[in-house]
Amino acid sequence: MTVSIDDIRHAHERIAPSIVRTPFELSETVSAVTGVRLYLKFENQQFTASFKERGALNRLLDLTRAQRARGVIAMSAGNHAQALAYHGRRLGIPTTIVMPRTTPNSKVEQTRAHGAEVILHGSQFDETQAFTRGLARQRDLTLVHPYDDPAVIAGQGTLALEMLETGYPIDTLLVPIGGGGLISGVAVAAKGLLPSIQVVGVQSERYPSAHHAFYGLDPSDVPDHDTIADGIAVKSPGALTMSLIRRYVDDIVLVSEDDIEQAIFMLAEIEKTVVEGAGAAGVAAAMRHKDRYQGQHVGTILCGGNIDMMTLSAVLQRGMVRSHRLVRLEVEVPDIPGALGQVAQLVGELHSNIMEISHQRAFGASSARAAIVDMVLQLRGEEQAGQVLDALSAAGFNARLVD
Repeated sequence: MTVSIDDIRHAHERIAPSIVRTPFELSETVSAVTGVRLYLKFENQQFTASFKERGALNRLLDLTRAQRARGVIAMSAGNHAQALAYHGRRLGIPTTIVMPRTTPNSKVEQTRAHGAEVILHGSQFDETQAFTRGLARQRDLTLVHPYDDPAVIAGQGTLALEMLETGYPIDTLLVPIGGGGLISGVAVAAKGLLPSIQVVGVQSERYPSAHHAFYGLDPSDVPDHDTIADGIAVKSPGALTMSLIRRYVDDIVLVSEDDIEQAIFMLAEIEKTVVEGAGAAGVAAAMRHKDRYQGQHVGTILCGGNIDMMTLSAVLQRGMVRSHRLVRLEVEVPDIPGALGQVAQLVGELHSNIMEISHQRAFGASSARAAIVDMVLQLRGEEQAGQVLDALSAAGFNARLVD
């Protein structure tokens, strides 16, 4: 099995009326920050907030009339589930989704809302996968793989057609990799249209499965850690996708959790767009490896926007801390009336907002006649943090920032 650019062109003709042709535009501000001319493909604007609709829809359109009547089944706890359920309902094709029991309830309910039958089974990937294959045989359902399927890959490749048809002078595409369906399709299409273009995959350091396979490293070295980029946290890429990656992809780079968090924060603040960890991986690579891409025109795909709200809240808070707009300050004060009020007044006069405050006598003070005041302040940035420390020091208080 393989996938050609003609397969991708055919897929685009079929799915174009039923998906969003999402914007692909230069981000002037992110480009200024990174020094890279960075173009963003906003696939988080699809109806289910993910590129997965392209491959899922193209696979559904490949079904025979009898297969449509019987229905399809897939194992997925993420964007593939919602994409298949949404287009399955739209086309009148019964859809069954098997999810691990550990899947967050919000994802279960979102998939059910699109009309799918959701079955929770297993806690390990192999267990859930085996159950799904068995149920497909038992019910005579068509199994739709999330990435290792030619029609799915061809559907994902339609992204590259849309990006390169704009005429922007793209030198490099940075593409997130999980199982490899997205980068396989994009690489086939991109190299078919523009053989000189560089296609570079991006993976989390915590799940470098395709990276290890690409460079012949020991696959057992792939850790099993939690990651904010759960959409690309795949233990091993597909057989078909890996063969296409080896043929068409030029390189695979890794990014850290901090890189991904900073990219999510930057996109929310600058582009006013919400992306999940996998969706921010390309921007994270442009930031981390910016020296490599200086002066280039680089395109990347914001491949999904389905981030858990608690996770997003934590990322934004941590981003405020990194940029010193939220700081924790520890001040030693004399344990006498009015000392705490004096500190609060000094902080207020510098237009710093006290978000949290605690007063501790038993721990940390240098004397039994002193106390520690622990404050979380909202500031404008690093310069204002220095001003607060200088003012407190000038007033005779011992103050320091706490990491």
